[in-house]
Amino acid sequence: MAITGLALVAFLLMHMSGNLKMFISGEAFDHYAHWLKGEGDEGGILYPLIPQGWFIWIFRLGMMAVILLHIYSAVTLWRRAKIANPDTYVAKRRLAQTYSARTMRWGGIILLTGVIFHLLQFTVRATLFSGTADAAPHEMVLGEFSIWWMVVAYAIWMVAVCMHIRHGFWSAFTTLGANTSLKAQRVLNGCAWVIAILLYIGFMIMPVAVLTGVLN
Repeated sequence: MAITGLALVAFLLMHMSGNLKMFISGEAFDHYAHWLKGEGDEGGILYPLIPQGWFIWIFRLGMMAVILLHIYSAVTLWRRAKIANPDTYVAKRRLAQTYSARTMRWGGIILLTGVIFHLLQFTVRATLFSGTADAAPHEMVLGEFSIWWMVVAYAIWMVAVCMHIRHGFWSAFTTLGANTSLKAQRVLNGCAWVIAILLYIGFMIMPVAVLTGVLN
């Protein structure tokens, strides 16, 4: 659970940095998108070590495996928790937890739903609300985030994402043995908040800039 969670956090940080290329130019964002998929003249990532266009599929399969392992771990831990803390009025105990900790399972479901929609929207291009499926990547982003309710929905979803990450980041390093003292606990908690806030700002600044006309 901890290792797959941290791998997903690393992916989000990379994804965020790619989104921010929109602030350089639409051409820079398009180049980045085509480079990931191996569609440019350069052959894409790791070309010619691997055939052109293979990296994105290897990466997608790897991320799918990480997500499935993360879900499997969550279900396994949930079952163990139910056995250890049954719902009978005699044995039921409530531990002191943050709101993020109490909503981790529901937050995970919300995250998964949002990921599926996000993939259908920008990867499969099956749920576009503005523009056409053959538009350039930067044109598609500009079209979708020029819709106010899309940005609002994205902002709400990112709140769920970052709440999940705030607790998950701290919990992962605790599981891996880094939470060894009160000082270490404070450091881990501070790092968790920094990562969560950084991701929220990093993912939301571009949609807000599109909606307000800063990016056009």
